[in-house]
Amino acid sequence: MLEVTPWWGALLLPVVLGLFALGAASFDSVLTTGRGALAEPLRAAAGLLVQQRRRTLAADSLLWRGGAIALLVAGVMAALVIPLGPWVVSDFSVGVVWFNAMEVVAWAAVWLVGWGANSAFGLIGGYRFIAQGLAYELPHMFALITAALGAGSLRIGDIVAAQQNLWFVVWMPVAFAVYLMSVLGMAFFRPFDHAVSGDAAGGVLAELSGVDRLVFVAGRWLLLTSSAAMAVPLFLGGGQGPLLPAWLWSALKTAAVLGFLVWASRCAPTVRMERFHEIAWIVLIPATLVQALVVSVVVIW
Repeated sequence: MLEVTPWWGALLLPVVLGLFALGAASFDSVLTTGRGALAEPLRAAAGLLVQQRRRTLAADSLLWRGGAIALLVAGVMAALVIPLGPWVVSDFSVGVVWFNAMEVVAWAAVWLVGWGANSAFGLIGGYRFIAQGLAYELPHMFALITAALGAGSLRIGDIVAAQQNLWFVVWMPVAFAVYLMSVLGMAFFRPFDHAVSGDAAGGVLAELSGVDRLVFVAGRWLLLTSSAAMAVPLFLGGGQGPLLPAWLWSALKTAAVLGFLVWASRCAPTVRMERFHEIAWIVLIPATLVQALVVSVVVIW
């Protein structure tokens, strides 16, 4: 069983997530520019803090800026059920469902940012994100369900405990691979970055500037970080490992998954939207269903 932290755990959660996200952004900066790891994202954030906010004609400021805040909140709230070793902020009995629900909040947040700006480019980016979600969300949900099937529970603590003898990644490799791929789609990083693509002048980011842009970008990185951290209890045994304490194993595994996702995002070219839909519906969905069937048969036996 996981140990639910007192009230201070909820206060520390955004700090821990922020540190992981800052490390991921620093690694991304090294891969992109080859320059100072930590200085570059901090310099960019400082520049956005002093930058003047852009205003567009007849924009719905409440939806526009509220959407950016909602994305940030969704990234943090998704991590409430993710354990760090033996500790977790909230050990919900339906932790997997809670995590997926926060991803749906992210859908709405990105759409609101694209719609609220009253900009053609923002609207195109919002529509692209929703269309992309139709391709990645079903394989993503099936990957989550497969891990829950293996443990016979939707509670994250039960899923971790079920991997005491064998991590789920060993006998659920398809679900693990699909989950990692869908994480990049959910946080709209390459190769699934159509929502912020340069061919639409940045899409939902086109009209965002200053603090608004900083909040939205931070939310995007926190969403990627939370999703990477969730792979650890779902497929990598949580804090299980020799010699080191459980919380440190969880942190190291999260850093490894997050680093891999950032590296994969920088190495992979953007996939055309219609090609991604074909792959999702013809390959990924059947593959995850077969994986879930295999897991179900093993559990029954």
